[in-house]
Amino acid sequence: MIPLLILGLLIQNPGAHGYELLSLMEKRHYKYIVNYTKGSFYYNLQQLEEKGFIEGTHEVRSNNGRDIHTFKITSLGIEEFEKLMAKYGTKSEYVNLPVYGALLFADVFDKHKLVELIQSQIDQTEDRIALLDEYLATIEESPGKIDYFGRMNENSRSHHLVNLKWFKELKADIESAND
Repeated sequence: MIPLLILGLLIQNPGAHGYELLSLMEKRHYKYIVNYTKGSFYYNLQQLEEKGFIEGTHEVRSNNGRDIHTFKITSLGIEEFEKLMAKYGTKSEYVNLPVYGALLFADVFDKHKLVELIQSQIDQTEDRIALLDEYLATIEESPGKIDYFGRMNENSRSHHLVNLKWFKELKADIESAND
């Protein structure tokens, strides 16, 4: 999925350098779409260049005179982008949270520690909702233009709200069973 993100960002931001692309991914909270690290991002960027999907140029930026590697997508990269759009655009998978694996053995785990784990999930989910709220507050609707990323984040927020409700109910059930 990382190649799709990089190619799409380069279509939207031709001539961007790697750090700019990575910053956009972080600013837009792409971590909620795909797991990536700085290393995996730069590895994929290098692979895309080696395969001829993007090409890099060296340009000197005037502010500090540093040599910066900028990128643009090639016609081969456009074809790859279209393939990846079809691949990921038609794919649907189950929601799979790591906590589900831990909950498989909740009946044999210390209930007080289990409540702590669930509280951790509640805290993390509330943090994600706050980040999404912060982003969604910045969206400006344009007439005749659909903000797909904004809608995606609204959908993500809805899922997090459902998870939050579920975690709180689960915690309450565990606590009442401990009484």
